[in-house]
Parts: sequence; C-alpha cells; structure tokens
Amino acid sequence: STRRALRKRGITFTSPEKKDHTAHRLRKGHRGGRPPVFDAEAYKGRNVVERCFNRLKQFRALATRYTKRAAFYRTELTLAAIILWLRDSPDTA
Repeated sequence: STRRALRKRGITFTSPEKKDHTAHRLRKGHRGGRPPVFDAEAYKGRNVVERCFNRLKQFRALATRYTKRAAFYRTELTLAAIILWLRDSPDTA
C-alpha cells in the first residue's frame, strides 16, 4: 500500500522487498505481478540521510523544535551539523 501511494504521487520507493512479501507474491503465481524495482545505490544514499537525521534528533531542541522562528531553527540545525562534523573529524585527537 505504501508503494502504491507513493507511485501515485510520482515518488520512487527505494527499499528492498521483504522476504514475506516476496513469498506471498510468488504464491500468487502469475497474478502476483513482477517484483518491484530496487536500486541498491539509491538505497545506500537513503540510508546515509536517515542516519544523519537520527543523529540530529539527539539534539533535544531540534527534535522537539522549541524555537518558533525558522531562522533560529535553521541556526540550531547548522550548529548541530557543525558539532557532528567536528566530532567525527579524523583530524581531532
């Protein structure tokens, strides 16, 4: 249902098909349709973005959005990104 809803909006769904969905589709035979297209490279990129969002959610003010103005929120987001970048920088010892 998710794939169908996204397809109606012209959005490509980049997630692998679950094993139970594959088995159900194969049990249906020719009425099961063809397997959905899966692009592994696009999925890798999606995974990186999702992990970045999860790391940004560790900053409580960003996760709950205490600030009302967009400019302040954008500033908090920039500061959080800089902090994450500096934490992961291999140059710092």
